[in-house]
Amino acid sequence: MNAWKDRLLLAFCRVEPAGLSPWAPGTMGSIVAIILAPFIFLPLSLPWKILCLGLLFVLGSLACSRAEKLLTKKDPGELVLDEVLGQWLTILPYSDLRWWELGLALIFFRFFDILKPWPIRASEDWLPGGFGIMLDDVLAGLCAMIVLVFTKNFF
Repeated sequence: MNAWKDRLLLAFCRVEPAGLSPWAPGTMGSIVAIILAPFIFLPLSLPWKILCLGLLFVLGSLACSRAEKLLTKKDPGELVLDEVLGQWLTILPYSDLRWWELGLALIFFRFFDILKPWPIRASEDWLPGGFGIMLDDVLAGLCAMIVLVFTKNFF
């Protein structure tokens, strides 16, 4: 692959500049996802959101597989595209959230993504390469979505 294509692929996987942050790149990737969500993700209809997440999973998995090879590391912390996927999955049921609700979605997702309770941690090894990188954030996003829905409906 050409050097410029590899640089572009790494920038995509890093959600640059978030993944290059010296402080908590995963959290920075989630913050970028939350900031972009009201403009890119939330306005979409549910079928388009699902399609968007599906494409992000497949394309992100393939890109992260290549990025792992380029960086010669398994699941490098600088690859934060999986945080975008998980964060947007957390807010999938909604078309309009207030900023404090987006903040809750961020906290809930980061909680599950950092602590990785079962089966989230185990899922990292269920699929090879970038697919494993993305899958644990899918599960963290689903758990965070359940907590967010519960919180919004009962509090």
